[in-house]
Amino acid sequence: MDNKVRVAVVGLGFGGEFVPIYQAYEKTECVAVCRRNEEELNKFADAHGVEKRYTDYDELLKDPDIDAVHINTDLLSHYTFVEKALKAGKHVASTVPMGMTVEECENICKLEKETGKVYMLMETSIYTREFLYFKSLYEKGDIGRLQFLRGSHQQNMSLPGWPSYWYGMPPMHYPTHAIAPLSEILRKPIKTVRCIGSGRIREEYVEKYNSPFAAESVQLTFADSDVAGEVTRTLFDTIRQYRESFDFYGSKESFEWEQCVGEGPVIYTGIEGAEHIHVPDTDYMLPDSIKKFSLKNQIEDQDHVSFIQGDGHGGSHPHMIREFIDAILEGRPAHVNSVVAANWNVAGILAHESAMRGGEIIEMPDFTQF
Repeated sequence: MDNKVRVAVVGLGFGGEFVPIYQAYEKTECVAVCRRNEEELNKFADAHGVEKRYTDYDELLKDPDIDAVHINTDLLSHYTFVEKALKAGKHVASTVPMGMTVEECENICKLEKETGKVYMLMETSIYTREFLYFKSLYEKGDIGRLQFLRGSHQQNMSLPGWPSYWYGMPPMHYPTHAIAPLSEILRKPIKTVRCIGSGRIREEYVEKYNSPFAAESVQLTFADSDVAGEVTRTLFDTIRQYRESFDFYGSKESFEWEQCVGEGPVIYTGIEGAEHIHVPDTDYMLPDSIKKFSLKNQIEDQDHVSFIQGDGHGGSHPHMIREFIDAILEGRPAHVNSVVAANWNVAGILAHESAMRGGEIIEMPDFTQF
C-alpha cells in the first residue's frame, strides 16, 4: 500500500463529490471509478482525469491495484456491495444505510471482524459544522451536564426525481442522520427503542412496504446513561421545510437547530437567555490539502437533489475521508465501524417494528453494543 491508499469510488451521482477530495488528499489516490452507464462513466472520468473505469463492480473487485472502495450506490444495494468488497479483501466505506435488515447489519459486523479490513459507515451528521461546534462546547464544559437529546430528519420525498424504491419506505428505515448525533455525543450505544407511528400516507405508497405511517417517533435509552433521547422521522405527505437536526439540552447551556433555513441555531443560556449564532466552518480542523472541501462553495453539483435538500451535508465529506483513510493506514477500526454503524441502523429498523406493534419496547441485540 506504500504511504497512499488507492481508492475506487463506486456510484458517481452523489459519489462524484468525493473523487476530487481523494485526488487532493496526499494520503490517497483515486485510481478507479465505477458506474453502470458507460457514457456517463466516461464523461465523469474524462472530466476528472481518472484512467481506470468499470461498469462491472465484480470486475473492479478483482483489480489488485485497488486497496479500498467507497460505495455510493442505491441504498438497497449497499449490503451486497459491502459484503462482496470485504470478501474480496478490500477496505470499505459506504454511504448510509448500512443495510435494510437486522441480519444484513449483523453479517457486516461478522465480516469486518473475520477479514480484518476496515469498514466505515460514512454518516455525515456527526461531522457537520453544527455537530463539531456543539461537541467543542460540550468538551470545554460550556454545556454542563447533558440532560436530554432530540433528533429529527424531516423531508418531503413525494417530490419527483427520487428512485422508485423510496416511495412508501418506512421513515425509520433511513434513520441514521437523526439518530447518530444523539448516540455520538454520549459515545454510548442505544439500548432500547420504543416507537409510535402517526398519520397515514397515500394508499399507493402503503402497498409497497405495508407501512402506513406518515411519521414515526422513537424514544431511545442508552447503555450506562440516565440521559434519554427521542427522534422523529417523516418522509411523505407531511409538509415541512427540509430539516436534519439535533437539539441538545444541558445544565448550563442548550442548543437548538434553526427552525427555518438561514435563521441560525440558538444557544440558550441562564434562565431566559437566547441568542441566534453563526456556526463556523471547520476547515481549520483539516489538513491543508482538503480543508477547502468543507466549505459550501466547493460543492460540485449544487443541483443534485441531495444538496437541494440538505445543504451539502454541512462540510462533512473531507472529515469522513480523513477518518476512513487514517483508520486504514493506522491499522485500527474506523470511528463509525461496523458495530457502531449497526447500532444506529438497527435502532431504526427495530423502531419501525415497535411502531407496527403499537409502541412495544424492544431491546437492541448484543452485536450492536460497542
